[in-house]
Amino acid sequence: MSARRTPVAAAAAAASLVGLYLALGGATYQPLEVADPCAPRPVEELQQRDELTERLALSALDGAACSLQVPREDLVFVVADPAQRESFIAEHAISEEALDEALRAGLVRAVDDAERAGDISSFEHTLLLELAERVPAAEAIDVLEAATDDEVLGLVDDLLDQVEG
Repeated sequence: MSARRTPVAAAAAAASLVGLYLALGGATYQPLEVADPCAPRPVEELQQRDELTERLALSALDGAACSLQVPREDLVFVVADPAQRESFIAEHAISEEALDEALRAGLVRAVDDAERAGDISSFEHTLLLELAERVPAAEAIDVLEAATDDEVLGLVDDLLDQVEG
């Protein structure tokens, strides 16, 4: 009789899981929509992020993704894991130079937007543009993602010194 109860118990457990799924709103589940990287993000969305450096990094990735016509999320993996770079380049049929150029252009766009919005001073704008022009773009974006607002200028200055040396 134990063998008969096992399928009944399993069916009851499955039914309860389905019921719980529906009760928690599973029937109305919709996948998140990927934002268009070419469309400007609402200011409120940007201001929800406390870190200016994070906003700059995300904006730079948006600019690069727009240029390459790929989702920003795809580029996040390329910047975070250089091993992903080759497969990304092959998958999207672009050159290494095109990827670097797009990342650099995205970073310049992000810095210009931040200055226009009053988020950075003209000195910070100049220093960050130097970063965009002289440091490998993926490395510059990686620094922005990892840095706090208080330490970013020091890190940028250190990177520029390394490039000169």
